[in-house]
Amino acid sequence: MTVPAAQSAANTHDTVLIVDFGSQVTQLIARRVREAGVYSEVVPFQKADAALRDLNPRAIILSGGPASAHEAGSPETSPAIVEAGVPVLGICYGQQAMVHRLDGQVEASDHREFGRAFVEVVEDSPLFDSVWPKGSRHQVWMSHGDRVTGLPPGFRAIATSDGAPYAAIAHEGRRFYGVQFHPEVVHTPDGGKLIANFVHRIAGLAGDWTMAQFKAEAIARIRAEVGEGRVICGLSGGVDSAVAAVLIHEAIGEQLTCIFVDHGLMRQNEASEVVALFRGHYNIPLVHADAADTFLGALDGVSEPEAKRKTIGRLFVETFEAEAQKLGGADFLAQGTLYPDVIESVSFTGGPSVTIKSHHNVGGLPERMNMRLVEPLRMLFKDEVRVLGRELGLPDAFVARHPFPGPGLAIRCPGAVTRDKLEILRKADAIYLDEIRKAGLYDAIWQAFAVLLPVQTVGVMGDSRTYDFVCALRAVTSVDGMTADFFPYDMDFLSRTATRIINEVKGINRVVYDVTSKPPGTIEWE
Repeated sequence: MTVPAAQSAANTHDTVLIVDFGSQVTQLIARRVREAGVYSEVVPFQKADAALRDLNPRAIILSGGPASAHEAGSPETSPAIVEAGVPVLGICYGQQAMVHRLDGQVEASDHREFGRAFVEVVEDSPLFDSVWPKGSRHQVWMSHGDRVTGLPPGFRAIATSDGAPYAAIAHEGRRFYGVQFHPEVVHTPDGGKLIANFVHRIAGLAGDWTMAQFKAEAIARIRAEVGEGRVICGLSGGVDSAVAAVLIHEAIGEQLTCIFVDHGLMRQNEASEVVALFRGHYNIPLVHADAADTFLGALDGVSEPEAKRKTIGRLFVETFEAEAQKLGGADFLAQGTLYPDVIESVSFTGGPSVTIKSHHNVGGLPERMNMRLVEPLRMLFKDEVRVLGRELGLPDAFVARHPFPGPGLAIRCPGAVTRDKLEILRKADAIYLDEIRKAGLYDAIWQAFAVLLPVQTVGVMGDSRTYDFVCALRAVTSVDGMTADFFPYDMDFLSRTATRIINEVKGINRVVYDVTSKPPGTIEWE
């Protein structure tokens, strides 16, 4: 799953190779490395040897995974990895796979650890420098049913836990380290510092990965790739496509035309904000395809969530293609593809990644359009895209916007979608976001939205009975979008917001707050 050199930054930056053994949170390892100012790439374990040759990494991290290293047929650490002469950090299954490769012992544990645990540091180590002193005790996040029971030659234990006598191990001579816990997740409070120690103190990487430098390099790559060609970019109204469009425009100017497919499923005023930003502020050529009638007509009576997504995806492609043909076509198609899209497009261990991906995306463009892709954000994570957007001068209110799914309000309106229900939902959603901003909470929340439930209840308003919809409010905190917990509003906020919605939005007579927490996986409503 390595990408061409023109898209990868590994040929110009010190690189940490992350070998994925199927963990749900492998992406977080890459993000923690980049947060330390060092470039990283993820590859499935089956392609580790090729990536080792192509990327010439300065260090390697082995991810967790669901298999058991001591069982036949389990994913293995390649001999080339342990013979590469670069530092290696094994995390959870990665630790076990490294130990197994080096003739240590891994067995099923009679004391499994899942969730919060505590480790005790028993030896000083460069991995713990200035973070965990010898004799200290620290919270970590564990997820293992197996454990290391015998160390390979040259290794020593540097931390232990109740369920893992070798919770952290080290071979300083070879610069090999292993931890049974997950330092990449936020539930290990000092985990990011441990990863920073690995890439800086152990691997000796200074850190040359910044969005300012990426911007300059990306502009040069786009100019070299596009030449005198014409580029069409599909704007969705979200951060990713907006940043991609502004970056490309800075590189090639009037050679870029944007197409904004307005499917009539956006939040209140968002369509006009997109048009004003790109036509007015940036003066980027923009086609505003108002296709609301087409989309809403096709969605009439459609209630099954996946059917709605597929309908929207099909019509988006058809509308975009028709508008592109009116422009006479182009040489390149620009997309706001991000690195998580690249990673998730490959099912590393035969898991359900393709099914999960369909939940978030509404489809790609057909090959018959005969355009080459320009994906300038392909190697970036979402937080990096936001930083790049600020580097490009995008308004902070736009760059910091909460994630919004491609199918828009169609999936915030469970059941059949109608114009009347969408209008009710838009008004309620706008009030909710307005109250969040007034309370100074918008940036503390990863994603917030209103949902119009497909049920109506009897209520009393004044001296009259009503039979109106129930509105659900959702707000989650998250660092990465992979895990989420509900935001702990105080009752004053909920009371004030619910009162405004009921008083100002005709069609709603009850408001509820969703306090569901989500483990790794999807956090959308439908």
